[in-house]
Amino acid sequence: MLEMISYKLSRDYSVASQISKRDVYKISAAGFKAIICNRPDYENPDDLRSASIKAAALDSGLKFAENVFDDANFSSDKIALQTKLLKELPGPVLAYCRSGTRSSVIWAFLKVGTMDIDKILAATEQAGYHLAHLRPQLEKFALNQTGEKNYFR
Repeated sequence: MLEMISYKLSRDYSVASQISKRDVYKISAAGFKAIICNRPDYENPDDLRSASIKAAALDSGLKFAENVFDDANFSSDKIALQTKLLKELPGPVLAYCRSGTRSSVIWAFLKVGTMDIDKILAATEQAGYHLAHLRPQLEKFALNQTGEKNYFR
């Protein structure tokens, strides 16, 4: 059993709050094949920085990638990178950040166009991430009517 709790949003994508080095072996044993870090190092103490998590992941036979962002730099570029990583990494993938919300938000945006927005929001809601407030931004992103880089404004 994982010490941290993960929430499955789709068959190959789950999210979790911050993980530690000791969680990595259990993540591997739970069947995950890759980890994506969505949390910038400046938010963490040294022992939770991405380099130490990456080393533990590689030692456990997992792939590891970073796509770090916060509210200030969340953009279509970050969505495109997460999409690319999910195509390249073996699944299932565990994405983590401080609480799992950031990793859920980016998943919601990358599913736009391939999944109905109601189903996207239902999946995040079922996992405990209440993202209904993002519906206007998801709809705006779906329509691609703007060149905006920050969909939270």
